Amino acid sequence: MVPALPNDFDPDAAAIGDGLFGLPNGPEDARIRILPVEFQATCSYRLNTADGPDAVLAASHQVDLDSPWCGQAWKVGLHLDEPPAELQAVVKAARTASDANEINHLSTARTQLVTEWTRARLAEQRVPAILGGDHSCPLGAITAVNAERPISILHVDAHHDLRPGYEGFPESHASIMHNVLEAAGSVERIVQIGIRDLCGQERQRAADDPRIRTHYWSDWTRRMFGGESFATLVGEALRELTDAVWISFDIDGLDPTLCPGTGTPVPGGLSFDQTMYLLDALRARSSQHDIVGFDLCEVGAGETDAIVGARVLYELCGTMTLAT
Repeated sequence: MVPALPNDFDPDAAAIGDGLFGLPNGPEDARIRILPVEFQATCSYRLNTADGPDAVLAASHQVDLDSPWCGQAWKVGLHLDEPPAELQAVVKAARTASDANEINHLSTARTQLVTEWTRARLAEQRVPAILGGDHSCPLGAITAVNAERPISILHVDAHHDLRPGYEGFPESHASIMHNVLEAAGSVERIVQIGIRDLCGQERQRAADDPRIRTHYWSDWTRRMFGGESFATLVGEALRELTDAVWISFDIDGLDPTLCPGTGTPVPGGLSFDQTMYLLDALRARSSQHDIVGFDLCEVGAGETDAIVGARVLYELCGTMTLAT
């Protein structure tokens, strides 16, 4: 698909439109459709992520469009959708909800609406993506894509997210991977990178479930200090993915200096360059993997958070454009 762009569109000029990355694409000519989900009702520490999508959109206008890593990802057509009215109503109600039962009801409604949006994009042969919000937001999208074809997940995060509910919320941000594994038509595999903050229950679940392949950041750090290359470790992890891959990217997988406003920051984690290399290595395996979608979650509303988040978003789009 070649997006329909105005004849006078100049990708090298300063952004002049209000679209994502300053692009004038409409939804009808965008290969990659991104749904912002400004939902943070299950956050267990700091509240910032509901405003993340707006902050990323604003910062995206400062991102130059010819990336040294992924090239000109904009050419495939990128569009940040207007959320459906029903989803906007749920998100608005969730901003002031405090009762656990009400939040659980809103979480269920949000997941169903995200599922419906994703199914519609798949029917149009578009690539769906979710921009959160807390990490509970993409559950409906992941399960909808997995219903079409079995997938594996490349999960970048500081946390396992394997708790069977947290603080009274079955669809907690801390439970997204548990819920994905328990859903009907469960995913084939989850490959986790960056994990460094966990509970014993999660460690045991990861050890016992053959679908989970966890690469603890402490193990990678020991091996890199021992002389092994980051490239070697990334190669080992990516070889565990199956052919169809969803990328689930929690920004707190990065060093918290890159995401100081995220909901649950953890010292350590990937540098920006390591993140770029990881996505580049996945892109290089395009003959072996079909990237079917992604989510980017837990981006805070601060300036640094948005600057980094917008660039990670562009690289995620670039990974899909070259791998599909």
